[in-house]
Order: sequence, then C-alpha cells, then structure tokens
Amino acid sequence: MANMKNIYFISDLHLQATEPKIVHAFLYFLKEYAAHAECLYILGDFFDAWIGDDDKTILVKQIKNALQSLTQSGVPVCFMHGNRDFLMGQRFAKETGVELLADPTLLELHGKKILLMHGDLLCIDDLKYQQFRAKVHDPKFQKRVLCLPLFVRRALAGWARYKSKKHTDKTDRILQDVNQAEVLKVMQHYDADILIHGHTHRPAFHEIDLDNKKAQRIVLAAWHDAGHYLCLDPNGTFTTGSLPTQG
Repeated sequence: MANMKNIYFISDLHLQATEPKIVHAFLYFLKEYAAHAECLYILGDFFDAWIGDDDKTILVKQIKNALQSLTQSGVPVCFMHGNRDFLMGQRFAKETGVELLADPTLLELHGKKILLMHGDLLCIDDLKYQQFRAKVHDPKFQKRVLCLPLFVRRALAGWARYKSKKHTDKTDRILQDVNQAEVLKVMQHYDADILIHGHTHRPAFHEIDLDNKKAQRIVLAAWHDAGHYLCLDPNGTFTTGSLPTQG
C-alpha cells in the first residue's frame, strides 16, 4: 500500500488552440498531478477535433511532447476515443507512448470491477447521433477521410462541429443523456461495480441498485470552466478535484 499512488480519470477537455487556458491547465495537471500518478486514463474528447495523426500544428506537437515526457517517466497513460477524436490512431500512440483502449474497457482495481466508457454508447435515445457514431467509427469511412489532404479534413472538422452544435441545440437534453435501462444492461453484462464515463458534461455520482447489489455510475466533468479530474486514491476512495483554467 505504501508504494501505491493515485489513479486519475479525465475526459472532455476539448483541447483547441483557441482555448489556451484549457491547454495550460492540462499541462499544469500533467506536471503537478499526473507526474506522480500510478496511471492516467483519458476517456475521450481529448481534442475538440482530431483530423489525423499526421496533423503537425503547434498545439498537437505540444500535447504529444507532454504526453511522451509523462509516459517516458514511467507513468502509463491510457486513451479511449470520444466522438471528437475517433481518428486518433496507432501513430499517435507510438509517438506518445499512450495505450489506446477499447470502448468499453473493464478494469479491476481495489477489488472492484470498474467499467470505463466514453459515454456516447449509452445515449441510445438520440437516434441521429447514434447513426452518426456508427458512420464515423466505420474503419472504411475513416480510411477514406484520412486519404484526404489535411486542409480538407480541417474544413470538414469545422463543418462537423457546426453541425454538432446545431444538433445539440435543437435536441431535447433528455435525449442527449444516457438511457438508464442501457446503463443497467451494460453494467450487468460486464458485472461491473462502478461505471465511469464522460461525454454528457453532467458530472455526478449516481447510486445504482444492480441485481440487488449497490453499484455506482460516475460521470466526469468537461473542462469548460476548470480542469476537472476524478481521483482514485490508494485506499480505494474516489474524490473529485479541479484546478482553474488560468493562462
């Protein structure tokens, strides 16, 4: 127990060059928190848009270098795709030392079965979104997109963000949240004690009665107003924390 360290979970940073305060907050988080961690899990929507592992913008280089420094120091970093960074691939993983995770991924920590998800697979009531998700996660679609020049992909990403905002603005917020029956179904399938996910931007700890046993669903916060994280300490206790997005 004495050698065990904190494990951190984050999601929905939506890193972009136009939000330098969030970028600075993430770099500070890596230096002051993740650098001393047992492991860091990033559960999707890390970037506001990822147009391919061949992107060489200043922001991408900065984040790649920071993650590489962390993993080379001996801290494992695990990444799960979100709906904004589904094109992140093996080149990114190789260049940073980050491990790519399937969605869902089941862990066993402190005697608990912990299921990690981005969260969008649980939002089954938003049928248009699920159709979009199925399309963009199709390997054939991704291959076609990645064959396009970077400037075309960048334009397509901007158009996709615009369409996403329009869809979000006009879609009932209830439909955009997780379907409770789907949550139970997935947790039962994996016999999970705890489900951790992001995507919905509705941070909370939910207590669940799962097959006559107490279970929990933990929703991670987005990094709009502060740098939010979930911490699992060596005693097996979950706590949340945040740091200001000051740049």
